[in-house]
Amino acid sequence: MSLFKDSRIKYLKNDKKAEGQHIIYWMQESQRTRYNFALNEAIYLSQKNKIPLYVVFNYLNSYPEASKRHYDFMLQGLKDVKESLDQKGIKFILLEGDPLENIIKVCKKAKVVIWDKSYLKNQKEVKEKLLKCIDSTILEIESNVIIPVELVSTKEEYSAKTLRDKYRKIETLNEESFNEEKYFFIENLDNVLEELDCSDKYIPKIKKNLDGGFLGGEREAVKILESFIKNDLKFYLNKGPDNERSSKLSPYLHFGQISPVEIKHNIEKLSNELINEKNSFLEEVIIRRELAINFVYYNKNYDNWLGITYEWAYKTLEKHANDKREYIYSEKELEEFKTHDKYWNACQKQMLDMGYMDSYMRMYWCKKILEWSLTPQKAYEIAIKLNNKYFYDGRDPNSYAGVAWCFGKHDRAWKEREVFGKVRYMNSDGLKRKFDIEKYVEKYLK
Repeated sequence: MSLFKDSRIKYLKNDKKAEGQHIIYWMQESQRTRYNFALNEAIYLSQKNKIPLYVVFNYLNSYPEASKRHYDFMLQGLKDVKESLDQKGIKFILLEGDPLENIIKVCKKAKVVIWDKSYLKNQKEVKEKLLKCIDSTILEIESNVIIPVELVSTKEEYSAKTLRDKYRKIETLNEESFNEEKYFFIENLDNVLEELDCSDKYIPKIKKNLDGGFLGGEREAVKILESFIKNDLKFYLNKGPDNERSSKLSPYLHFGQISPVEIKHNIEKLSNELINEKNSFLEEVIIRRELAINFVYYNKNYDNWLGITYEWAYKTLEKHANDKREYIYSEKELEEFKTHDKYWNACQKQMLDMGYMDSYMRMYWCKKILEWSLTPQKAYEIAIKLNNKYFYDGRDPNSYAGVAWCFGKHDRAWKEREVFGKVRYMNSDGLKRKFDIEKYVEKYLK
């Protein structure tokens, strides 16, 4: 029995008499074959009904805010998926174009349609429309959290503490261990849905990212997790931009190339010698990440300036909106790292070059945009735009929640000061005190 299996599976339509020629799993959020509850259920239903399974992925050439960096990383991951499914005798179909139109066509003769649970509103909207257009039995399955989002809470949580308290109550009720279900081999597959006009473009061979950044795929994600556990976890309490001891798993979590369940179980298998390091890491990968998912799932305005933070934060920022700012930079100047602050310039350069940034520097980066922009709203718009454009994990619950945090979300009021009001302030003194920040600058501002 899988961890919280019953709560992960939701029947959106359940027609037990429905006829069909195959099972369709529309893979979207969980771009992997390991620890994929939706894929496991699709394989089980395929075997039970003795009909073939097709795994379908649909992409848009012009996905909002997506860049070549994002596509390159995603395609590397999908290449892994295809090769793994090929070994299991399961047909993988890559479609390009309007997901609404394509998925309707794919599912025309399906007995059962399975898809991943979505959290962002544009993804949810597409699936709400599909529900009205598909007559098959439809299952929505949640694979990308430890505990299903609706099981943890039925509302937007105020802070990490409020979510953590609910999380622990639920977690203690689930004592069963996780054993990844056996994959079954599907034989005698029919020809691929010949009636479709959609393209069937298989994954190109990609050796590495064009920008020299991360290599995508679930196999690479597992390697990075294993390397982190072996070499870096013991230093996690002292991680920072100068030593790069963080896990670097955020791009893989964003594209669903690794499951948080797999991460959690690999961490928990370790000895008790690193209990503080383990707890600190799991706080980030579970509580903080799932707080972000809770935020975007229950807050329809998670990407709108007027909906991202609390009343007290808006009031204090508005009160100080006309305070004199020592420096003001345009979006172009910020994007091209042309500020007076070499530490900020270094982290912006890292973002451009690598699509990644240490978590502490991400906070510093965003706080300074607030300090150097004409208005708090302008600062938010610039931060979100740059975040989504360059980071591998842009357009992600963690990204939206992380930027919102810099404007008071999931935080408390602090001592009042100019520009920030009672919103938390950060300066370079903290960088100098905590890290060998000059080493970081030297690396990225060569």
